Amino acid sequence: MSGVIDFLLRRALLLVPILLLISVISFALIHLTPGDIAENAMMGPDGPADPAAVAEYRVAMGLDKPIYVQYLVWMEKVLHGDLGFSFKTTDYVSSALSRCFLATLKLACVSMAVSLAVALPLGVAAALWKDSIIDHIARIFSLSGVAMPNFWLGYLLMILFGVTLKLLPTSGYGDGGDLQHMILPAITLAAGHSAYLMRLMRSGMIEALGQDYVCAARAKGLRERAVIFRHALRNALIPVLTIAGLNLGFLLNGSVIVETVFAWPGIGNLLVSSIFSKDFPMVQGCILVIALIYVTVNLAVDVSYMLVDPRIRYGAKN
Repeated sequence: MSGVIDFLLRRALLLVPILLLISVISFALIHLTPGDIAENAMMGPDGPADPAAVAEYRVAMGLDKPIYVQYLVWMEKVLHGDLGFSFKTTDYVSSALSRCFLATLKLACVSMAVSLAVALPLGVAAALWKDSIIDHIARIFSLSGVAMPNFWLGYLLMILFGVTLKLLPTSGYGDGGDLQHMILPAITLAAGHSAYLMRLMRSGMIEALGQDYVCAARAKGLRERAVIFRHALRNALIPVLTIAGLNLGFLLNGSVIVETVFAWPGIGNLLVSSIFSKDFPMVQGCILVIALIYVTVNLAVDVSYMLVDPRIRYGAKN
């Protein structure tokens, strides 16, 4: 147990310089983009604002200071939980991120559940009945899911279920993201992920079933179900967990294409709209949250290895 705690503490300490480096790079890139931040913020429907008002805004927001001073001021506010406010909507960045993250979280959970529900049993079945009709169907599904672009699949589903059959809404968030509005974007997101996970599950199970420990388990007289699920499956899940964790990080950060196609108000949609409107505080907040999600998910995946494979012990001495 102490080894696990030491591992978690070491990884938690490593998160600090990683997030710090990401914040420095993103802050510098944002401020090096063409265009004046103050002019973009003061841009109205009638065109550019008065130069005197722009200059006053630049001084009030500290944009006249050197970039490293601006970064230090911004980082000090971040450490106190203040991500600033949007140049366009004057809304707090943290409030907007909370709303969008909740929408993305709902969609990500449903998408991941669909991915795993399809990929795991189909991959196991394809490995157990290798070169059978089940295996051929699984491989066709896998190739189709990996090759099919998200936006194209999304539009096909919208035309079929929304326009032709009129069974499901084609866009929007509904009443707080109800299930009807989530079905089409969740399936669109899950298609590619489930196809890739199924291929990993199939190859991992085929390799595991050919190992010596599986032959030994069968020689001991264990039932085939115990051999498959207790011995082979647990080892085959290691690479699947890795990719599933990365996919979860991707889903939690919001799929830009899918959220745009279905007008889903998630983090991906917020980041794209903020970039186009040059809302730099919102962009910086989105990048920081996305980086935090990725490193946290990767840490959770590393810890989950021990639950799947008892042989893995972090921090254990040989």
